[in-house]
Amino acid sequence: MRLPLQPFAMDGILAGAAPGQSAFAALIQQTRAPSAAEVCFLDFAGVAFATISFMRESVVAYRNHARAHWPNLYPVVANVAPVIAEELGDFLRMRNDAMVMCQLHDDVPSDPVVIGAVDGKQLTALDAVLALREADAPQLALQFKDAEPISTTAWNNRLAALVAKGLLIEISSGRGKRYRPVLEGLVHGT
Repeated sequence: MRLPLQPFAMDGILAGAAPGQSAFAALIQQTRAPSAAEVCFLDFAGVAFATISFMRESVVAYRNHARAHWPNLYPVVANVAPVIAEELGDFLRMRNDAMVMCQLHDDVPSDPVVIGAVDGKQLTALDAVLALREADAPQLALQFKDAEPISTTAWNNRLAALVAKGLLIEISSGRGKRYRPVLEGLVHGT
């Protein structure tokens, strides 16, 4: 799924809380709830600048809504100009939050990166899943038993928090759950 943000821009600029709220409502209406895990690209192609207030009320609100109401939908920001990436990254860091960003050409994502902040314990879990490409909580508990002897439940909590941010995809596996990056090749940025 690809949702362009350029139609909400005036002269290539996305600005203001009220226009952000309008964009959020429109994005919600354009979204169909998938039955299987699917990435939804919030496409910034054609947008030169976006204010924090617009992104807070549209992009971040959309991600939060999607993760709370459509468990199979994983929003990712795409084709973000460097100045927008810097603003969004700073805003996410201030909130101790993170999102996935990538380039998108002909519906093929490239250069996926986590922007914002991931706290130390969640970062350990994220880095482990990124390195392994797919993992579950018991596997991580065993792998880190000497360095960080915590329960499988604690690992599950860390992984669930990363799923809530849309950084990892949760896959049912029998009675358990496995986790993989939302996009192949995902790396942790700044």
